[in-house]
Amino acid sequence: MAAMVLGAIGLITSIVFIGGLFGVIGLVLGIVALRTAKRSGIGWGMSVTGVVTSFIAIVVSILVAVFMVWYADKTQQCYQLDSFRQYEQCVHQQLTRD
Repeated sequence: MAAMVLGAIGLITSIVFIGGLFGVIGLVLGIVALRTAKRSGIGWGMSVTGVVTSFIAIVVSILVAVFMVWYADKTQQCYQLDSFRQYEQCVHQQLTRD
C-alpha cells in the first residue's frame, strides 16, 4: 500500500523534482512488497502498481531535469535583461534559431 501511495505522490510531484525521491522510496518499498506478496499471495496488484508508478515518477523526474538543463543552456544569455518582455523575446529568438 505504501509503495502505491508513494508512487502516486511521486508521479504527481515529479515535475518539481521531489517526485524522483518519492519514486525511489516507492520503488524500494514496492520491490519489498512484491517479494512479500510472492510468499503470501496477498497484495500482488498493489505492489505491481506501486513499482510501476514509482518507476514512471523517476523517469518523469529525470526527463524534467534534462529539459530544465537544456532550457537553461539555450536561454542563459537572456537572464540579464531588464524586463519580462525583453526576456520573452530573447527566449523566443534562442529557441527558434537553428
